[in-house]
Amino acid sequence: MERAAAPALGRGRVFPAASAASALGRGRLFPAAFAAQVLCLGKAAFPKQAFTVSRSTAFRENPICAVGGTLLSCSRHYRSQPTHGIGRFRHLIPAQVAKKPRERLQMKAINPGTDYEYGDLNVEMTAYDMCLVERYARYVHKLCNNLSIRVIRSYALPTKTTEVMLVEEMGTKMHMDAVLTTHRRVVQITSLSVTFAPILLEILHSNQPEGVHLLVKEYTEADFKVRLKSRPELEELVAQLSS
Repeated sequence: MERAAAPALGRGRVFPAASAASALGRGRLFPAAFAAQVLCLGKAAFPKQAFTVSRSTAFRENPICAVGGTLLSCSRHYRSQPTHGIGRFRHLIPAQVAKKPRERLQMKAINPGTDYEYGDLNVEMTAYDMCLVERYARYVHKLCNNLSIRVIRSYALPTKTTEVMLVEEMGTKMHMDAVLTTHRRVVQITSLSVTFAPILLEILHSNQPEGVHLLVKEYTEADFKVRLKSRPELEELVAQLSS
């Protein structure tokens, strides 16, 4: 009696409540219009309680159909797209650090030495051949390291140029005959034992190449100022202000 009283749906076919519930239970989806018509059935044709249970089952199996469910919450935002950030370059440029003013080179305290050790010593090598004096300076530096002699620094002094002038026999005119370039290298050592100093000097003299002048002396303030570039104009102005 109740099935005959239910209105016909679709093309004159009547879907029983049991078939609709079983279809929803298997995960089959109905159009929205058909779902609305099924909801409008009376309690006799389609029990409300059975439809609620079947609907929750269908939505659990197919969460993509739930309004506000996984489909809407997992939607990718614009900023997560692969094309995001095209044309931006400022993040690639490293941050510029403000340059600090260069401090003036200050002279360190000179080690005066003790009764058993020498203080700061300069081993100066001078020659006209740059390759020769450079090779001998490297040998002295390596020798001091092998003998456990502390090397403070190794540096080159400014090159000096000397012009050789000749005078004619029967005249007073002078003409330049040659230009001599003097190259100097310095190896600064410290804490050299008094008993080992003669041995080191003997080794250096025995391996000294021809044409290289060797000099060992104490380090002074004048040796520090020689390394700095002279500015005669500034020195004249300072002299005028002081006077």
